[in-house]
Amino acid sequence: FVHEHEQVATGGPKVVEFKLTIKEQPMVIDKDGTTMWAMTYNGSIPGPLMVVHEGDYVELTLVNPDTNEMPHNIDFHASTGALGGGALTNVNPGEEAVLRFKATRAGTFVYHCAPAGMIPWHVVSGMNGAIMVLPRDGLKDHEGKRLTYDRVFFVGESDFYVPRDADGNFKTFETLGESYDETLKVMRGLIPSHVVFNGKVGSMTGDNALKAKVGEKVLIVHSQANRDTRPHLIGGHGDYVWEQGKFANAPDRDLETWFIRGGSAGAAFYTFRQPGVYAYVNHNLIEAAELGATAHIVVDGEWDNDLMMQVKAPGPIATN
Repeated sequence: FVHEHEQVATGGPKVVEFKLTIKEQPMVIDKDGTTMWAMTYNGSIPGPLMVVHEGDYVELTLVNPDTNEMPHNIDFHASTGALGGGALTNVNPGEEAVLRFKATRAGTFVYHCAPAGMIPWHVVSGMNGAIMVLPRDGLKDHEGKRLTYDRVFFVGESDFYVPRDADGNFKTFETLGESYDETLKVMRGLIPSHVVFNGKVGSMTGDNALKAKVGEKVLIVHSQANRDTRPHLIGGHGDYVWEQGKFANAPDRDLETWFIRGGSAGAAFYTFRQPGVYAYVNHNLIEAAELGATAHIVVDGEWDNDLMMQVKAPGPIATN
């Protein structure tokens, strides 16, 4: 979900080109095979994390193939004017548009589809992602010292609203348009059927778990285009956290859980100090454990007993 990029800009501002092709497609969203009609950028939920530097120009080609049913567009929260670009990128099936905007503010920002009269449906059907606008001289800590990361993890959190039949089973639909009325009714109840990371329950656990090593510095970018969320790294912390995602502001330090407002993206920087499996969750634990908002990070390295040790293994309770 993240392309190669420089952390510190070289040279002056550039025009950075991206292409997003809209794909309307059925997608399996859990281990039971529940399938929903998704609307996506480049076929994934979320769309890719775009990375540029402050002062660069983002030039996006948005393509809506004639195989799709719906009109689409894109609203960049990082941009200025024309409904975030939404008013300039309305594309019907068989059309494309090219938008250029200047990245004037450093931070992490959501982008999403915003067609008139259908915005919530498109957003919760997968049409969202994030853009990270780095300061030209890189990230800084609370004292203005440079921070560099070894890896970037992009976590796009989604809330899905899949209708059920009279027996309580999730329904499937032949076409995207056929799914609209019943999906809208579930959406209006404001109770999601699934809350997931990167498009699917289990998309970042098991064989799909993220990888890191002890001593590595990891930047986790977390977006939620619709609902509030509360990321928490079980077994770790946020060493430096831009909860509101804006790099012109000094980061908070040593957070246990941070708050991502619906319609925004935040960033957390952490140096892994112990090996093992870390769970990265939405700390509404019902949504994490029951609805799917959990990722795993498998960290390799040597254990540090000074940070934690098992003084006594579990066993029978002593009687004296």
